[in-house]
Amino acid sequence: MIERIEQLRAFIRAGGHHRFRRTPDEAGLAGLAASFQAEGLHPQLRSSRMLGALLEAEEPVILEGERIVATRTLSRIPSIFTEEEWAQVKAEHTLHERGTVSNISPDYAGILRDGLAGRKAAVEARMADPALDGDGRRFLESARDSIASVQAFIRKYERCAADSDLDEVAAVLHRIATEGASTLHEALQLLRMVHFALWESDCYHNTLGRFDQYIFPYYQADLDAGRLTRDEAYALVLEFFLTCNKDSDLYVGMQQGDNGQSIVLGGRDQAGNYLFNDLSRMCLEASYELNLIDPKINLRCDKDTPLEVFRLGAELTRRGLGFPQYDNDDVVIPGLLKLGYTPEQAHDYVVAACWEFIIPRDGMEIPNIDALSFAGIVSEAVADLERFGTYDELYACVDRKIKAECRRITASHDRLYMVPAPFMSVLMGGCIEKARDISLGGVTNNYGVHGTGLSTAADSLAAVRKYCFEEGSVSRRAFKEALSADFEGHAGLLDRLRNDAPKMGLDDDYADTIGTALLDSFAEGLRGIRNERGGIWRAGTGTAMYYILHAKDLPATPDGRRAGEVIPANFTPSMFLRQKGPLSVMRSFTKPHLEDAINGGPLTIELDGSIFRSAETVDKLALLIRSYIRMGGHQLQLNTLDKERLLDAKKHPERHRNLIVRVWGWSGYFVELDECYQDHIIERIKYSV
Repeated sequence: MIERIEQLRAFIRAGGHHRFRRTPDEAGLAGLAASFQAEGLHPQLRSSRMLGALLEAEEPVILEGERIVATRTLSRIPSIFTEEEWAQVKAEHTLHERGTVSNISPDYAGILRDGLAGRKAAVEARMADPALDGDGRRFLESARDSIASVQAFIRKYERCAADSDLDEVAAVLHRIATEGASTLHEALQLLRMVHFALWESDCYHNTLGRFDQYIFPYYQADLDAGRLTRDEAYALVLEFFLTCNKDSDLYVGMQQGDNGQSIVLGGRDQAGNYLFNDLSRMCLEASYELNLIDPKINLRCDKDTPLEVFRLGAELTRRGLGFPQYDNDDVVIPGLLKLGYTPEQAHDYVVAACWEFIIPRDGMEIPNIDALSFAGIVSEAVADLERFGTYDELYACVDRKIKAECRRITASHDRLYMVPAPFMSVLMGGCIEKARDISLGGVTNNYGVHGTGLSTAADSLAAVRKYCFEEGSVSRRAFKEALSADFEGHAGLLDRLRNDAPKMGLDDDYADTIGTALLDSFAEGLRGIRNERGGIWRAGTGTAMYYILHAKDLPATPDGRRAGEVIPANFTPSMFLRQKGPLSVMRSFTKPHLEDAINGGPLTIELDGSIFRSAETVDKLALLIRSYIRMGGHQLQLNTLDKERLLDAKKHPERHRNLIVRVWGWSGYFVELDECYQDHIIERIKYSV
């Protein structure tokens, strides 16, 4: 690795820059929300004032050797509301997570092209319209002031760089404070500043979108003009990736590492061209070399993607990063078109914080607003097992319950409130033209619902169908008694259910068709329903953290799972599956109608780390990934695990600070996870290839 980058990497991983951090209280910002309340200030203006105060309080820090700058010195972002005001908001509205804009993909290409001054000029031109109402004028004022605050922040860093005799850095900062980017260095520095300011504005899970597409023109122009060599460009990409890890411990979601800093590489355009380029390759190389959790990489691919691309991805899997995640254009794009997205939007899709498919610039979507528990619904239905005369009657009950749960979920998220986000609005399509904050809606406003415990539910129904309704080897009463007793005193049945009963993942249509039916019921249950913002509801195969939450109070299930035991994460086979290789799993999990459940949610396969002792494994893995894509899988993520190392990391975390694992839709450091997530990862089935 380049010595300068290696020194920066070591310093950042050791947390050397943390000494510059202060709390908002220490920075004199403790009373801002109360002062806003006393002033009676509108939330729209509060958001821009808060961003301005935070950026003004940030102290410029340039680490030794840095060429792409900006380091968080404030350890927390205060709310624009007091606790009393939040209580009132919650009494009148529903909230998604923290109530602030999150998990969307801004128009990075546009801001790099237009520059901050260009966007500010567009806002001011719109303000000249005499027909604007008060809300529109207030929004535009907040947008203009937010841009000005970001420009002032950049100029503060420019002065710091000049005082430190960093003339090249100062010149880059001077230009990007107003102009759009004209070089790779300028593009990456402006992107860093914009990304920084989005977090500082209390928007979170800010994805980086199609990084290789909007950055590539600056890279190519520098090469063509002789301003940079490929090696010099690579050093800048390495450093930009490193900046994503500087403050990531402050970007906490459900767990450390769950921060939404994902990028998307490759993909087809509407003309059918495959867009994987030299910068795409460079991103994969940089991730391999840095061996850090951010940015998380998604690789868009299809049946015609060159095998070499899959091999590059497999090298990262061998490294143990838990990414890239593979997204199949052959399934995703038709699925998005089926949901009503335009061809341009569908071909431009990116991935949200975990795996959900979202549209850059246009989408103010909430792709993780809730989750449906397949396993919980089947458990409820089976509780009345004796009243069903046939399996079809049982499944009809399950179908009704799924659709009732869909209606309950969709009705429970009305009166949604989001804190205004004027700086994010500057980066989203239509907001300036409409004089409307993105928190009130974008071009598309669709909501996504996860579905948890699919294989647990399918395996449960398969066991009941086989043993109760077809063979009659277990009476419905006996089955209910065993479930009620949590299988105490029913060891024989427990063993039979765990080890002999049909299961998704064995390429057996008996269980696989049930899994398909469950997903179809889910998609049908959401189809045609509109949310209050005019958007649709999307069914998905992901679970997010719900695989832990939904298992917590789930009683014993007919697949042989006892109360309190875990359910699988994501679109994944049962934890009881006895299978040495992943091929039959892939075959089973490509049978459902995935275009109809296209909110996202990958087939997740854990690989035994010992397989990489063979030099041929990377090639075999690349072929396996390509096979999954050609089978019609929509999304795939692979995780390399060594159980003994994980167990040792629990006992001796100080020895394993850099051990990276894939958790659900993101990678994190194993020793920083809560124990419930650590234990789940340890118990996941490991496959060989």
